[in-house]
Amino acid sequence: MNIPKRILVVDVGGSHVKFRIGPNGAIDRFDSGPDMTGQQMADGVTAKVAKSQYDAVSIGYPGLVFDSRIAADPHNLGPGWVGFDFKKAFGKPVRLINDATMQAIGSYQGGRMLFLGLGTGLGGTLILEGTIEPMELGHMPYKHGRTYEDYVGERGRLRMGTRKWRKVVRAVVDQLAKVLEVDYVVIGGGNAKRLKTLADNERLGDNDNAFVGGLRLWESPGYPLRVDVKSRRPARKK
Repeated sequence: MNIPKRILVVDVGGSHVKFRIGPNGAIDRFDSGPDMTGQQMADGVTAKVAKSQYDAVSIGYPGLVFDSRIAADPHNLGPGWVGFDFKKAFGKPVRLINDATMQAIGSYQGGRMLFLGLGTGLGGTLILEGTIEPMELGHMPYKHGRTYEDYVGERGRLRMGTRKWRKVVRAVVDQLAKVLEVDYVVIGGGNAKRLKTLADNERLGDNDNAFVGGLRLWESPGYPLRVDVKSRRPARKK
C-alpha cells in the first residue's frame, strides 16, 4: 500500500472542528455546535484548506462508525451525517473512524492498551498487539439500572459531585483494566484533567494525539485496522 504523502486530519467535536495537514502543520479550527451537519463540516474545512493541499483525509467522528461508514447521527451535532459522501465533498480518499478511537491510535505505544475517553459520555478503545477494537462501553449496564456512561460521563459527575465521581472512575478503570488484561491505560477526554491521581500503568491522553492517530490510520492496509509501533511496551501492573 502506498501511504498518501499529505494527509488532512479532521477532528470533529461538539464545540469545535479542528484540522491539520501532516505531522507538523498548524492546527486550525472553527466552531461546530448542535446544528452542524456533515455538509457544513466539510464546507467549513474546505473553505480554509484548498483541495490541492492534501492527498487523503482522516476524520474522527463523535459517534458510531463501522468500516469507515457512519452508522448513526451524533448526539451533540446536527443531522445529515449518515450516508453523507465525504469523498465527494473533500475530493480525495477518506477514512472515517470514531474520534476516541482516532486519539487511541495516536496514543498507542505497543502491547495491550485500553483507551478511555471521559467527556460527555464514555468512549473506549482496545488495541491488542496492534489490532484496533473500538468499543461502545458507555452504553453497557453498570449498576442500579444505569450505564457506565451514566456514572463516569458528565451526567454522572454533575449528579454525584466531582469527589465521588473520581472514586467511581477509579473503580471503573481498575475493573476494566483487570477484566480486559491490558498492559496500560490511557485516559483522555475533557474530564480527564479532573482526576488527581493515576496508577503506575496509567497516563493522561493528549487531544493532539488525535492528529497522530489520523496519520497512522493510513498506515493500516485496510479493515480490520492495525497500528504497529516499535516502542517498548509499558510494564503491566502487578
